[in-house]
Amino acid sequence: MQAQALICNADREFELADVTLAEPAPTNLSVRAMCSGVSIGTEFAVIMGKINWGTYPLTTGYQAVGVVERVGDDVAGFAVGDRVYYRDNASITLPDGVSVTAAAGTHCSAAVIDPASTHGIARVPEGVDDEPACLYVMPAVGLNGVDMANPRMGDVVVVHGVGLIGLGVVAACSHRGCTVIAIDIEDARLDVARKLGADHAINGAHQDAAAAVHEIAQDGADVVFECTGIPACLDPAIAMCRTHGKFVHQGHYGQAPISYNYSVPHGKRLTTFYPCDDGLANCRTAVLKNMAMGALAWGEVITHRVQAADAPDLYASIRDGASDGVLGAVIHWS
Repeated sequence: MQAQALICNADREFELADVTLAEPAPTNLSVRAMCSGVSIGTEFAVIMGKINWGTYPLTTGYQAVGVVERVGDDVAGFAVGDRVYYRDNASITLPDGVSVTAAAGTHCSAAVIDPASTHGIARVPEGVDDEPACLYVMPAVGLNGVDMANPRMGDVVVVHGVGLIGLGVVAACSHRGCTVIAIDIEDARLDVARKLGADHAINGAHQDAAAAVHEIAQDGADVVFECTGIPACLDPAIAMCRTHGKFVHQGHYGQAPISYNYSVPHGKRLTTFYPCDDGLANCRTAVLKNMAMGALAWGEVITHRVQAADAPDLYASIRDGASDGVLGAVIHWS
């Protein structure tokens, strides 16, 4: 099955290349991609080697929306023409026969998917546009962490870092009736956080974030979600918790060992959570449902839209640190 994919080589160079996908089996669906969502944090952690999802060359991307073009004889519940969201793809091969690591390979003009897998496929609800729908994983990741930590109505919650996952946490905690404090070093992200329900927005580049939090909650926050994935941010974020509070390692801190000052969470008797992944089907269904109802205005996070032909330039600019202002980015394939 022929397609085009965004390929990253071992030198972290990007190109849109012709590729061959595995031929669909009777248990597979084949999908024509409409658009795929960019995850700046996780994808570039993979691209730059902070996280290892396989060898180069690789095709990143783990969230997309497309249209079903073929339904295997052994597949039930789907029909040709269904609009679907997915985070999986089959084997990808370059024209010279070199195998491409699909991590998870959704930055591709087509996908071959096993709908029975945990990272499979489901229909997009009516009323949800393709662009916000294709960025569904990050709010699901945030919702998964919120579900684990279970902040209650009236709790003071700090969201430390409001990239896409942090913004998902902001929205989910706002829906629960929490008082939400968003912290970041970019005003544009804080503006989006306000739109998604943050009650307070603190720019840590210009304010003493800890002092600002303690002005709002004298004893500290009931729950702190550390969403940056930067190990150096752990100690400052932990210090914002109240005694007997909760701390959530919501970011991905990479494969290398990390350290933090044990005495602070120990002395505060904190309960700590380590969410992983997006909560699977339940969380994905919930965030798409919230988008459909208008409860999650996820289109607010989109700052960049590119055609597939321009995706290599976008990725090169992010790699080179020339991507100020990129929050939610969408690649259009069709």
